[in-house]
Amino acid sequence: MNKFFVSTHIYSGVNSLDVLQRFKNKRVWVVCDSFIAKSPAFSRLKGLLEPANQVALYSDITPDPSIGIVVEGIRHFTEIKPDVVIGFGGGSAIDAAKAIVYFARKQGMDIETCVAIPTTSGTGSEVTSATVISDPEKGIKYPIFEESIYPDVAILDPSLVVTVPPNITANTGMDVLTHAIEAYVAKGAADFTDALAEKAAELVFQYLPTACTKGDCLQTRAKLHNASAMAGMAFSQAGLGLNHAIAHQLGGQFHVAHGLANSLLLTQVIQYNASHDARAAKRYVRLAKACRLCPVEANDQAAINQLLNRIRQLQKQVGIATTLGQLKIGARQVHESLNAMIKAAQADSTMGSTPCAISDDDLARIIEAIL
Repeated sequence: MNKFFVSTHIYSGVNSLDVLQRFKNKRVWVVCDSFIAKSPAFSRLKGLLEPANQVALYSDITPDPSIGIVVEGIRHFTEIKPDVVIGFGGGSAIDAAKAIVYFARKQGMDIETCVAIPTTSGTGSEVTSATVISDPEKGIKYPIFEESIYPDVAILDPSLVVTVPPNITANTGMDVLTHAIEAYVAKGAADFTDALAEKAAELVFQYLPTACTKGDCLQTRAKLHNASAMAGMAFSQAGLGLNHAIAHQLGGQFHVAHGLANSLLLTQVIQYNASHDARAAKRYVRLAKACRLCPVEANDQAAINQLLNRIRQLQKQVGIATTLGQLKIGARQVHESLNAMIKAAQADSTMGSTPCAISDDDLARIIEAIL
């Protein structure tokens, strides 16, 4: 039996941010980073909230939000007692807001509405039941999956992402593609998630290069913003897998941006899954044909090769790094952390939905292949 469930109300398109005008006479608490707090986007958000609202700000969010940031956020939450919590920014800000609300509710506190407003097109966190918290001391990221983590409202306004720089657009766009591809071959994949994953992958292949070169094109940005949410809905239901299990360790150990870490691993993981699991191989073939990357009559190996080639072409088009060496992360650093990364990857919650088991030796080979 399959289950598909998304409790988030999604508002998309230009001026969808106007939905904020519905809140009146509320205690509104905005969770974001310090850059967003000083940006015109925050001024616009605040201007859309009715003057009768009491607006407070928690802007201490950093990339890969830590346990400490969440704990401090809960302390602020307890003092403010907000009616509405708004996670505003990239995946880190939204993940932090979701985690704070989740743990606050666990302690008996509650809010009326949790709103997620992404300012990058990548994590899909605005529509997922997942949040990822890091432990800097151990160099580990902890994904949490619970239906109660879904935001109540997601606002996908493409005007918020037109100023995102090309390198971040590339990283986050490849994150969307990885979400879509992993969800497509995950153990929990079903017709509903397949439809979302296929469309998300198709949109990334078509629009990501333009978004990196013509970032002010609202139509292009809207397509990627929607793709991010669709891929998020797909993986939230179907699961992820090996790619994310390793990427979490690259982020935890070397602070590699999450989307970039996923991109570094993507072709290696596809090749591993396709050669070790017949079902995954067939699904990669189907995805390649659904995205019109090869003729419908292409044989299986040709279709998988075209999927791999198109990913490599896309990486080249958007100028994203393809090795750890390009990021000044040397082989010695990697080998010093290799055993810890392998152990943590095997224990990562995303491994539960990966298509097939993997040995420690094969995990090491995949990591070493991106040196």
